[in-house]
Amino acid sequence: MKKYIALLLTFFTFCSIFGCTSQKKEELIQVSGVYFDTVIQIQAWNADPDVLENCKEMCQEYENKFSTEIPTSEIAQINSAHGNPVNVSDETIDILKTALYYCKLSNGKFDITIAPVSKLWDFNGEHSGTLPNSEDISNALTHVGYQNIVLNGNSVTLLDPEAQIDLGGIAKGYIADRLKEYLLSMNVHHALINLGGNILAVGNRYDGQPFHIGIQKPFDKQNEPITQLEITDRSVVSSGNYERYFKVGDTIYHHILDTSTGYPCQNDLYQVTIISDNSVDGDALSTTCYALGYEDASKLIKQLDNIKAIFITSDYKLLTVE
Repeated sequence: MKKYIALLLTFFTFCSIFGCTSQKKEELIQVSGVYFDTVIQIQAWNADPDVLENCKEMCQEYENKFSTEIPTSEIAQINSAHGNPVNVSDETIDILKTALYYCKLSNGKFDITIAPVSKLWDFNGEHSGTLPNSEDISNALTHVGYQNIVLNGNSVTLLDPEAQIDLGGIAKGYIADRLKEYLLSMNVHHALINLGGNILAVGNRYDGQPFHIGIQKPFDKQNEPITQLEITDRSVVSSGNYERYFKVGDTIYHHILDTSTGYPCQNDLYQVTIISDNSVDGDALSTTCYALGYEDASKLIKQLDNIKAIFITSDYKLLTVE
């Protein structure tokens, strides 16, 4: 699943995250794998290894539902149905409802039907560095509009047959929340979920201390953190302009697209980090707030409960709003 949201958190060393405590080494176990075109890692204390293996299976199952790259996925079937209704699972309906909530909340700055436009941009492949044709962008924009998505029970219909859904800006947050629910149901109360930079803490460290999460300094080649956070039972998700991008002259073209122009958002921000209870909220809001820019995003954050935002400006100032 191609994710056009850059999630830019970085771990410190093992001891800085988990602390060098006296607990036995075997009490901490972890699994990793590659899903959604990114590396995932789940670490937990006092968990049955089979539980973490089941987490990997859950990741694969969700990728098989939500990916735009797997032809048999439910999202791919919706996109290829040419406007005909498609019956999907409860999970797909659930994530679509959540995504549409954020589409409306952001007045379309966050829009999961951006796929026709985002497909024109190549930030990592063989055509990276080449600007799309402006007419192609204009034509693709006519098919962007979350209002084209109609949900009726477990049926999904795209009113515009050429519209397409891409859940890249919200799927990993949604999946992280489902993994946390599962771990808690299996009596795992101390764990850290990392889905390609989407960080979600299950409780705190086994020694009772919070997790220490580093926020990467934008464009730093050494991946040094610009600040660190202490997190207990919360999510940390970042979006910015410095992970997937190319430059033409002095202009940075990055993966967070303006849904009104089809071109990358232009503002004075390098990054937005969202700290929230649920990872799905942080995933959607990090993109939304970057697209809105500091002033409008600050107003939005102040209207929401239990949400904290850290903005990094282009002159590396850190601005916190909650």
